[in-house]
Amino acid sequence: MERVSSNKYLQLKPDETSLLDLIRILFSGDLKSKKFIESWTEKEIAFERRRYIFLSVSVQKAFHFISKPLFFFGSTSESCLNLLASYQSLPTLLLRVLQGKVEMPDKESASYLSTIGFIDQRVNSHKKFKPGDKTYIVALSAVASKVAYENKAFIRATVEDQWKMDLLGYYDFWNEYHEKKSTQGFLFHDKTRCPGVIIVAFRGTEPFNSYDWSTDFDISWYEFQDMGKVHSGFMKALGLQKDKKWLPNITQDDQRPLAYYTIREKLRDIFQKNKQTKFVLTGHSLGGALAVLFAAVLAFHDETFILERLEAIYTFGQPRVGDAEFGDFMKENFRNYGVEYYRFVYSHDIVPRLPYDDSIMLFKHFGTCLYYNSTYEGKIVSEEPDRNYFSVRSLISKRVDALWELVRSFLLPYLYGAEYRENLLLQALRLYGLVFPGMPAHGPQEYINAICLGDANLFTNVAVSS
Repeated sequence: MERVSSNKYLQLKPDETSLLDLIRILFSGDLKSKKFIESWTEKEIAFERRRYIFLSVSVQKAFHFISKPLFFFGSTSESCLNLLASYQSLPTLLLRVLQGKVEMPDKESASYLSTIGFIDQRVNSHKKFKPGDKTYIVALSAVASKVAYENKAFIRATVEDQWKMDLLGYYDFWNEYHEKKSTQGFLFHDKTRCPGVIIVAFRGTEPFNSYDWSTDFDISWYEFQDMGKVHSGFMKALGLQKDKKWLPNITQDDQRPLAYYTIREKLRDIFQKNKQTKFVLTGHSLGGALAVLFAAVLAFHDETFILERLEAIYTFGQPRVGDAEFGDFMKENFRNYGVEYYRFVYSHDIVPRLPYDDSIMLFKHFGTCLYYNSTYEGKIVSEEPDRNYFSVRSLISKRVDALWELVRSFLLPYLYGAEYRENLLLQALRLYGLVFPGMPAHGPQEYINAICLGDANLFTNVAVSS
């Protein structure tokens, strides 16, 4: 089979799974009788792996089951938050309701915020660092990763009016497997240093998007020659074809742009006109996975012209994306092209600890991990503590840290200034974190705080990722 095609794969199909199928997987590893599992090579699966398949499919089915009510709850909540914000106070809003003069906010306007935006409204945290310094670029990348959750008008207003930078493109990318535009990202040019740097920021997991969360919990994979095994959901979000191919070139439908091909051609056009400008890839959560995989497919296609301009990859709360062979493939290419890859992990964030890494599963992290605890003390580690989230050892420590984070929310503005004041929405999430601590810990605000309040020298002298 040609190199651009996946020659081995394991695909789970939760939509085609019944409750009886789930029960059967625990007692039989014969794949021929299981239509919801598609595999190119495997005919029989051991019990240990079947257990993970059972859990993965169960979680995905649960997310699919609640997808519509979860979306409705999220959309309604966002509308209410924006409505309240537009009238500045609840009494004013109630008065307008009584007067019949309420105007619903425009979801496409520059003032409309996502839930992520309401949790943390900061967009200028990078400005406390000197332009051109590595800390400045890292902080700008973290802020851009958060801004990526917003609509096009908000992003344009932020990049052009507040940052005084050039917005090069905002995109809703098509996912052939979802058959809808479910991947977002934007590019902008920071000219605060000469010749400037282009930052490509991918949007992460949306809080009320069941498909995003089910993708994070999926353990399906594709294997490509020389690249290794890679998470299939992330590949699909980036633009993998339905025939499981990563063709070097395709003819795109303008109404259905694919993330990898669209961004690659945009960068190629820019670099042909500007011979010195470098670029950085970044993203939070799912966005971090897409940032790494974008570089991986560039290497897979031997896109030397573009890779030579790639300066660094900064990801925040990124899940695992491939196996050990994939990690070796990436490390070799990063060394060849001088690319720095920093993977930021905050405390008990659940997403970097998924999918599982143990003797049964194939997913592995690689590169330089910068780990920050709940007091924003950072250190360079090969792997974050408690690398698999659901561990008995961390059962108590996670909740102790969650309680401290709740207390800390009241202390930060007194210790570091008003910009660190947390609103009621975030404090409510802190309470939720006492039960499920990995979720509030995943927020972009924690990564921005870690960079702004942590040791700024932690990553400034780290060698190229090995």
